[in-house]
Amino acid sequence: MFSLDRLRALHLVATHGTVAAAAAVSHVTPSGVSQQLAKLERETGHKLLEADGRGVRLTPAGEVLAGHAARILGDVATARAELDALGSAVAGPLRVGSFSTAIMTFLPRALVSLRERHPRMRTTVLAGEAEEMLAGVRTGELDLAVVESWEELPTVLPAGLTSVELLSDVADVALSVRHPLAGLSVVELDRLADTPWASWTGDGVCHQFLVQTLRQRGFEPDIRCHVAGYPAQLALVAAGLVAALVPRLGRGPLPAGVRALATRPVLRRKVLVAHRSGEAVRPVVVAGVAALREAVAEL
Repeated sequence: MFSLDRLRALHLVATHGTVAAAAAVSHVTPSGVSQQLAKLERETGHKLLEADGRGVRLTPAGEVLAGHAARILGDVATARAELDALGSAVAGPLRVGSFSTAIMTFLPRALVSLRERHPRMRTTVLAGEAEEMLAGVRTGELDLAVVESWEELPTVLPAGLTSVELLSDVADVALSVRHPLAGLSVVELDRLADTPWASWTGDGVCHQFLVQTLRQRGFEPDIRCHVAGYPAQLALVAAGLVAALVPRLGRGPLPAGVRALATRPVLRRKVLVAHRSGEAVRPVVVAGVAALREAVAEL
């Protein structure tokens, strides 16, 4: 019988690509993760990982066991949820994963509400991309994931997860007031084919959405700046360097020299909260979803 901790270590390395990243997510040292994996290799009699540049790569045996590990960890999380649901007390940990804009806007209000109403709860928050947040819910590392899902790039939930829609949002194009089209109230996206753009770092949902949206309008975006965070992107827009797609949620007042134009077609996204399908009656999950829905209603 394999240790759940060792299977979890293998799953985290398979998900995040390096021992260091797996250690950071699980809040242990890299040497601790390496020791768990070494013990797992001895137990299985198979080499599970091999070096791959600065990271590691799963061997065929590692791939097989990692697949089983994901399913086992998901089943254990579901079992724990069903046992927790036998009691009615709203107490214990609630681990929430979320994208950054939600953390900047409505999530703090929900956390304050939970603290005041359920003092025996202990909430923690982890920021990240939708894919890793949903994977965390699937394996039981997280209880809730607040994610965005664009109409033209919908977020696909892993098997065993369900979601509740919290709100609907719209993105506008931010242009410098010196841009030739800045005087419009609505802009056709294909008219911006010759305009440089700002996008996010990495290959997350925001970057993918920008690239896919503009490609669908018939041109390859000229991305000049890769920066994390809409305030930084808007500063570059104000300088007349780039355009940016900026959702209205959490945008706040625009910097001097920037105009926000509605787009044709309208670019819409939903903000969802996902949890494991078997946890609809788990008290802390019910309380968490309710607090989030109340918080967005006050926006």
